[in-house]
Amino acid sequence: MTFPRLAFTGIGIALVATLSGCTRLVIDEYEATALTTYTWRVEYRETESDKLPRYAEFASNSLLNANGEPPDAAVGEADEKGLWWPVLPPRPTVEEIEAQQKARERPEPPELLKTVEYQISYDRGGRRVTLPTDYASYRQAVRALQAGRSLQLTLGLDDRTVEKADPL
Repeated sequence: MTFPRLAFTGIGIALVATLSGCTRLVIDEYEATALTTYTWRVEYRETESDKLPRYAEFASNSLLNANGEPPDAAVGEADEKGLWWPVLPPRPTVEEIEAQQKARERPEPPELLKTVEYQISYDRGGRRVTLPTDYASYRQAVRALQAGRSLQLTLGLDDRTVEKADPL
């Protein structure tokens, strides 16, 4: 007898969702941070059609945004997401790029990467917990902080991430 494949897939998904569950908790004191980083990166290729190029990272600068407040070392105004960025790191020189180059490789022009790591921190059972989150949860936490409101967090698998943050 043959069973429909979807029936097992649906049961498997339901079982995983039931076993992993999610934790919800309400917190009154918390901090929302976003670490903004500029990094220079160069792509090295052996041929024009190289499907697995090698990347080398060069100078990098980071800036910690906390609770939606402008950091002291911020450069310029906040961007469209309300984030401040650090001063640009020095662009790699030709000598630095060539020093990282391997035989038969050709470097592409340096590119400036912009990355952001979002986190929410709070106290739980007498210890400080800091968990990664996404932009939406970070912004909800910032808005709740600015309004002086508590926050309900929905934690992910094994309480290792903040999946959702809702002001109360």
